[in-house]
Amino acid sequence: MAGTRVPLSPPGTAALTGTEEVTPDLTLAPARPGETRHALAARTLREAVLDGRLPEGTRLPGHRRLAQRLGVSRNTLVDALTQLHAEGYVRPRGRSGTVISVPALPGPARVNAPALPLSAWAIRALRGQVPEAGGDTFAVDFRVGQPVPELYPESAWTQALARRAAQVTHAHPHDPLGPLETRRALAAYLSAERGARVTPDMVMLTGGTQSALDALARVFLEPGRLAAAEDPTYAGARAALAATGADVTGVPVDDGGLRTDALPGRATLVYVTPGCQYPTAVSLSAARRQALIAWATAADAFILEDDYAADLHLTSRPPPVLQGLAPDRVILLGSFSKSLAPVTRSGFLVAPPDVLRVLTGTRPLTDRLPGRLDALALADVLSSGAYARHLRRARGTVAHRQETLVTELRRALTGWTVTPVASGLHLYLPLPSPWTEEQVLDRAAAQGVALSPVSPLAAGGHVPAVLLGFAGLPAEQLRDGARRLGLALRGAP
Repeated sequence: MAGTRVPLSPPGTAALTGTEEVTPDLTLAPARPGETRHALAARTLREAVLDGRLPEGTRLPGHRRLAQRLGVSRNTLVDALTQLHAEGYVRPRGRSGTVISVPALPGPARVNAPALPLSAWAIRALRGQVPEAGGDTFAVDFRVGQPVPELYPESAWTQALARRAAQVTHAHPHDPLGPLETRRALAAYLSAERGARVTPDMVMLTGGTQSALDALARVFLEPGRLAAAEDPTYAGARAALAATGADVTGVPVDDGGLRTDALPGRATLVYVTPGCQYPTAVSLSAARRQALIAWATAADAFILEDDYAADLHLTSRPPPVLQGLAPDRVILLGSFSKSLAPVTRSGFLVAPPDVLRVLTGTRPLTDRLPGRLDALALADVLSSGAYARHLRRARGTVAHRQETLVTELRRALTGWTVTPVASGLHLYLPLPSPWTEEQVLDRAAAQGVALSPVSPLAAGGHVPAVLLGFAGLPAEQLRDGARRLGLALRGAP
């Protein structure tokens, strides 16, 4: 069989002395894509040297005989040996033939290898990670974070890239905030569609919400300071805040959004998703918006507003951003990862000028601007109206899929509360007592259905619940998934 290792010499032969010729019973290794015959022959011999099958000092047989053993032409073998000679693996000895000139690699590293000297930041950052969706294959995969490729405006995006491709090859002035043309388009869009109070000089382009969170956390937080975040919340936000060494306190969420009466007395930052709370999908009420701004003013704190899923509001126009009420206290974060990804990872940050001056000063140490081509294409997609047209189509598709899933789940899960969401790409399904998240996930998996638990998103106590990402699944799979869940969760746990 190709690639099988066999003894170098027949059983019972004497050990090599370094001057004896060996007739290795070698077989060519499996070829790699695009690998030439002489490169394959060279790799086969190189690996035999490194793993000890051809010890140092071994004299190889003549070219013709070794070529026959490997099943290659003599010229191919000569080319391979020439390459190995240049690399130092073999050396020619005239009439004495070719000799292996390097020892085998040492054995595996010792089991008790020294621990990596990780920094405190790295340890905290690793501790805060939550595994992404993926892994095992299921008949119906409701896990959140799955791509929704049929919702992406591929045609509009590729046309914009083609129009802009020639421009990025020409010299252009460096702008640490991103191309002015793109920032103008974003400012116009956010003012018209999201109720923001923003000018182009308040906009910074980012690689997405996570990179913006990391930059802001590094600038404003350190050990001894306090940050607050909704609980439960987006795990990446809590991880970015906690990685700085600051204390992070969770603030409970209910049907009205963030419990402003539970905000800590002092904090430097608070992270919120007021338009569509992640993961519960509720919106922050008007009264609590006012209370949150009043708290931030009294605490001299900044509000990090993640405008999550606002572009995918399904039932009506989304509520305006909090930033429009207090542009001096609110730093608005946004991304097109749900509505344009995977074609772009473009995001943005809207902040007071003083904050942007600090971010642009520290950015060269940790981050780079998103690609100029993507930025210019984004400007075209926004200003041409292509993005708005895309969203209208996407909202219709997502709303129809949610309606299908909600109808089927209500039929399959009698006694459970299944509530449609106003925006976003997943359902939040609270579990009736005495079900636990682990029980539901196990039962569902046994029926071929994958769900996402809420517990990894919660810092403290929370109502047991699971998430069902529905936007990427066609109607027939949504119906099949609901039917399977009905079978899995029938009766008592």
